[in-house]
Amino acid sequence: MVTKSPSLLVAILFSAISFIFFGYSCLTSPFMLAEFKRYGLNKYRHLTGSLQILGSLALLAGLFYLPLIVIGSAGLSVLMFMGLAIRIHLRDSFIKSTPSLFYAVLNLAILLAVLRGLNLFFL
Repeated sequence: MVTKSPSLLVAILFSAISFIFFGYSCLTSPFMLAEFKRYGLNKYRHLTGSLQILGSLALLAGLFYLPLIVIGSAGLSVLMFMGLAIRIHLRDSFIKSTPSLFYAVLNLAILLAVLRGLNLFFL
């Protein structure tokens, strides 16, 4: 296992497991179909769900091959910041926007922690 930090490991596992469920839900849930229609992005629902699952698998595989954590956490962070931007554009409530903000920041924190550990980024 490439990470020695218990808190980083918990964050990675939490995010990865969450996105497996989010991605599956995005691909199969009638609620998510309705949400993507509301966003005006129904043609991107399958792509979004697939990217969420791929990102989660990258996080898990990254526990054994570190560059995959960088790719997975960066991708999921960008995906969630884009989701937050869409919610802001639609003027959704703060409560509805909180999950995308939380997961964007969580994956950004994972990315920065890994880069700092690789001495590629200093805080």
